[in-house]
Amino acid sequence: MRVTVLGSGTSHGVPMLDCMLNNYARCPHMVCLKARTDARYRRTRASILVEVDGASILVDTSQDFREQMLANSVRRIDAVVFTHGHADHIYGLADIRSYCRHQGGPIPIYGSDETLQCLRGAFDYVFNPPALVGGGIPSVETHVLEGPMLVAGVMVTPVPVEHGPLNGCLGLRIGDTAYIPDVKRIPETSMALLQGLDLLILNCLRLRPHSSHLTLEDSLRYIKELGPRRALLTHLSHDIDADVEGWLLPTGVAFARDGLVVDCA
Repeated sequence: MRVTVLGSGTSHGVPMLDCMLNNYARCPHMVCLKARTDARYRRTRASILVEVDGASILVDTSQDFREQMLANSVRRIDAVVFTHGHADHIYGLADIRSYCRHQGGPIPIYGSDETLQCLRGAFDYVFNPPALVGGGIPSVETHVLEGPMLVAGVMVTPVPVEHGPLNGCLGLRIGDTAYIPDVKRIPETSMALLQGLDLLILNCLRLRPHSSHLTLEDSLRYIKELGPRRALLTHLSHDIDADVEGWLLPTGVAFARDGLVVDCA
């Protein structure tokens, strides 16, 4: 199995517009300024591509979907699994129309019932297409992901997590790899689904507390408890500079970056 980190940033992305508008005066470590000229610091909105057993499974259609597909030369999408319905994870849905057209049919999409409701609300024209259409509309088949399910022939296990007040937020386990981009708390029942991992890709917003995301300290505590062979920290804000905070990470843990490719067991 191969996992490509398409995007490793928060809903703001890095560099942040806020920092640019304030001449980078309040940017921690000047990460956003560095990101203008150094791709290592640039973080598009969080998403991954999982390639396994001949299938290409996209996790979330971020607001940077088009840019991510071009940057990583993604040629095919066999299914899309959504973690939750926030804008930075769903608003690239419109651009999968190119893949639908190229592949000659609808693309199956999966998510919790709450997430699929968010998608229907945000993209009514996709789910209730008008009679006359110009420019093309994505063609999708919806599936509620309530438990372990075959997705493009690959077993995907949803891992329910708490992400502030939002209902229906999921992490995912595929084989011995788990991906949890947005989370504040992992319930005990979900912790049981995350044992024996080769790779855990986990939310790590920043060092300071946040109401709906893990801090670096929180993330490292979960990693220590779960004991994956290796871990990547994703959904990173501009507060995180891998060159500055890297010394805080134990062996086997690293900050994700856009375009990173990991071969998994």
